Amino acid sequence: MSGMHDFLRVLYEDHQLSLLNFATRLTGDRAAAEDVVQETFLRAWRHPESFADGTSARGWLITVARNVVIDRARARTARPHETGEHEPEPVPDHAQHVVDALVMDAVLASLSYEHRRVLMELYYNGRTYNEAAVCLGVPAGTVKSRSHYALCELRRQLEAG
Repeated sequence: MSGMHDFLRVLYEDHQLSLLNFATRLTGDRAAAEDVVQETFLRAWRHPESFADGTSARGWLITVARNVVIDRARARTARPHETGEHEPEPVPDHAQHVVDALVMDAVLASLSYEHRRVLMELYYNGRTYNEAAVCLGVPAGTVKSRSHYALCELRRQLEAG
């Protein structure tokens, strides 16, 4: 058991700061991010068997942290609203935005590297087909084709739920 405690201690020392930065970007709140990191390491300590040998420890922890954020967002939206004399002004649902972003990240990650790069150049970097073609070192027709098939796959996966 000491080996597992040492492993988890090293994980914490090596990845706590990057995990905190990741959680802060997802939650938009440093205190909430600290809670996410704490819960992430607690889950890692409780379920070390979920870490598969040969996989990236950082990737595993990021996945656990992402799941913690999703669980917290779902828990917040599942709570009944208090009723009072005055209804509060509606506020943008940050939790839903985070969940949507996480779903989109997962769907994008499922695409091939080539399709993902094309979408990043076109939609994230705002390049035209010709500009993306130059950046990627492929013909503009290839960029158009990859974009079409990537968007079809995104649509299919998002509709499948």
